[in-house]
Amino acid sequence: MATYKYKARFNQTGVSKRGEIDAPSPDAATQRLNANGLTVLSIAPKPKDIVLPPFPGSSGVSSRELVVFSRQLSTMIDAGLPIVQALDLLSSQEVNPHFKRIQLAIKTDVETGMTFGDALRKHPGVFPPLYSSLVTAGEVGGVLDTILARLCVQIEKADAMRRKIKGALTYPIGTLIVAIIILIFMLLKVIPTFQDMFSSMGGELPALTQFLIDASDWVVDNIWYIIATLVIVPTVGYLSLQAYQVRRIVDALLLNMPGVGNVIRKSAVSTFTRTLGTMLSSGVPLLDALEIVSNSISNTVIREAIKFARQRLSEGSTLADPLAITGIFPNMVVQMIRVGEETGALDTMLNKIADFYDEEVDDAIGGMMALIEPAMMCLIAVLVGGMLIGMYLPIFSMSSAVKT
Repeated sequence: MATYKYKARFNQTGVSKRGEIDAPSPDAATQRLNANGLTVLSIAPKPKDIVLPPFPGSSGVSSRELVVFSRQLSTMIDAGLPIVQALDLLSSQEVNPHFKRIQLAIKTDVETGMTFGDALRKHPGVFPPLYSSLVTAGEVGGVLDTILARLCVQIEKADAMRRKIKGALTYPIGTLIVAIIILIFMLLKVIPTFQDMFSSMGGELPALTQFLIDASDWVVDNIWYIIATLVIVPTVGYLSLQAYQVRRIVDALLLNMPGVGNVIRKSAVSTFTRTLGTMLSSGVPLLDALEIVSNSISNTVIREAIKFARQRLSEGSTLADPLAITGIFPNMVVQMIRVGEETGALDTMLNKIADFYDEEVDDAIGGMMALIEPAMMCLIAVLVGGMLIGMYLPIFSMSSAVKT
C-alpha cells in the first residue's frame, strides 16, 4: 500500500477537494475516488517523510504517547470500531513520525491476518513484553478494550515511579556537577591570580595555602588529561555495566547502600506487585507472568530472586515460600502474598501491596533527600570556604605582622 495525494472535484456540486488516499497503485486510487463520486484532476505519490532514527537506547516513543495511543484505541474498540480502522485513524493523527511508521506497520500486519499481539511483538522497543502479552490475553478473552485501559494505568504508574526517582537524583547530581565546576574554575583562574601576588610578597606561605597553590599548578599542567579522564572514566564505567557480572556487583552494592538501597528495594516491590497483579487479573498464567515481570526489573539481584521464585513455583512450591527464602522482599509482602494465594485473590492482594509501596517510595525518597541536601551543602561549603580561607590566610598573617 502507498499513499497518494490527490486533487478532485465532486461530480454533483463541482466543489474541489484535496486529500490523501492509501491504495496499491494510482489506478486503484482513482477508481476508489470515482466510486465515491469524485472526478480526479491530479494524483501523485505522497513524498516520504524524513524520519530520523531514535537515539541509541531510546524507543523514540514517550510513555505519554504510548498512554494516549492505548487510551484512544481502547475507546475506539469499546465503541465497536474494527481494530484495522482504529489503527488507520490513529496513525493518520499521529504527529511523531517514528511512532506513525510503527502504527502503519502494525496495521499492515493485522490486515494480512496477524494477531494484534503478534504484530506488537515485532516492535519490542516501543511495546514491551508486558504490553504485548496483555494484549494477547485481551484478544483471547474478548476484553481487549478493558486490557488497554488497564495498560494505561500500569504505564502511568510506572512512569510516575521513574519520574520520582529521577527527580530525587537530579538535585544531588546537579549539585555535585556545580561543585566540580566551581572547584576547577577556582583552581584554574582564581588561585593563580593570588599566587602571583604571594610570590611578590616573599616569605613562607601557610600549609593550606601552599597545598592549594600546588594543586592549582597540577591542574593547570594536566588539564587536558583531567578532561580526558572525565570523559573516558564514565564511558568505560557505562560499557563495563553491560557485562552481567559487573552489573550484578554494582546492583548488589546499590541495594545495600544506606538510603539509596531502601528506595531501590521499595520501588522494585511496587513494580513487581503492580505488574504481576495486572497480568494475573488479565488472565495471564502465573508462570508466564513471572517470566515477563522479572525482565521488567532493572536490578539484577532482584531479577534473580524473581526467577528463583518462578523456578520453585514450577516445581510445585507456592509463590510466597521462595520469595521469603531470597530475603529480598519484606516479610509483610511475603505474608500478604501468602494470604492472597490461600484465599484465591492474589491479584487483588498484589495491587493493594503496590498501592501501599507507592506511598512507601515517596517516604523513602523524602528521607533520602533529607540526608542528601545538607550533605551537598556541607560539601560545597567545605570546598569553597576552604579555598577562600587558604587564599586569605597569608593576607591575615601579613596584616597581623604589620600591627605588631
